[in-house]
Amino acid sequence: MRIARYRLGDNTSRLGRVDGDKLTDISDVPGVGTSLRAILPRLDELKDAILAAEGPSHALSDVVLEAPIDNPQKYLGIGMNYKAHAEEARQAGIPIPTSQMWFNKQTSCIVGPYDEIVKPGISDELDYEIELAVVIGRRCRHVAVEDARSVIAGYLVANDVSVRDWLHKRSPTFTLGKSFDTHGPLGPWLTTDDEIADPLNLHMTLTVNGRIRQDWATDDMIYDIYEQIAYLTQVMTLMPGDVLATGTPSGIGAPTGDFLVPGDVVRAEIDGLGVIENRVIAE
Repeated sequence: MRIARYRLGDNTSRLGRVDGDKLTDISDVPGVGTSLRAILPRLDELKDAILAAEGPSHALSDVVLEAPIDNPQKYLGIGMNYKAHAEEARQAGIPIPTSQMWFNKQTSCIVGPYDEIVKPGISDELDYEIELAVVIGRRCRHVAVEDARSVIAGYLVANDVSVRDWLHKRSPTFTLGKSFDTHGPLGPWLTTDDEIADPLNLHMTLTVNGRIRQDWATDDMIYDIYEQIAYLTQVMTLMPGDVLATGTPSGIGAPTGDFLVPGDVVRAEIDGLGVIENRVIAE
C-alpha cells in the first residue's frame, strides 16, 4: 500500500490510498481516521479495508501532499553511512567514524514532499542529502538484526538538508545544523514494507535544477537498516512513526562548495518509493 496525508485547499489533513496518479480517501474507513502515525501498529489488520475503500477520489495533481507521518516522536539520522560518502568526507578532513554515528533532526524541521526549503540568512552553506527513510511500525526495544524488518512499517524519500557551517563549526553536535525549519522534506507517501522486495538494493537519484548530483544505491551502506535498528534499540525504545534517515551517498555539495541557493529546485527519487521536489527560497 501507499498511504498519503493530504489536504484539499485549506481543508484539514486526511489520509488517502495512492494508486498511480489517483488518491482515494480512506479517512472514513472504520478505525482509520486522519493520523497515519496513530494507525501504524494496526496497519496489517486494516489493510483489507483500506484496499477495498471506495471513498472520494482525487487526482494527485489536485491535492496538497503533506509529510506522511504527523508529528513523529523521533527523527534520527546516521552520519557517513555510505562507503563512498565516508571516503568523500575523509578527503575533506572529517574522520570516518568507527561505529554508528547518530544525531537528532528536531521534528519541527519536517515539511511536505513539495514544500519549499528556506535558505537561512545566517549561512551560505546549504546542502542536500538524499536518504532512504525508514518508518517504525511498532514499539520495540532490543531488536535482533534478524528480526529488525518485522518492526518496519514502510519507507519514505527524505532530503536530510544540512547547514554545513552550523554542522561542523558553529555547534559541537550535528543537531543544530540538521534541524533548521523546513530542512526535513519527507514523502511523498508511506510505501509499506510489503511493497518493497529488498530495501537494501534501491536506486536513488538527486538532481539540482535537472543536473544529477547523487546517483547511487542503498547497497553501499556501511551499516544496513537492520543493523541500524538493532543498534538503536540497545539504547532506546523506538515508537510507531519514528523516522530513521539511513545515510546519504556521495555527491553532496560540501566537497566542491557547490551549495544550494534560492531558486534551485532539488528533486530526490528512490525506486519504488516516489519523488519529492523542493524549491529553495531565501529566508
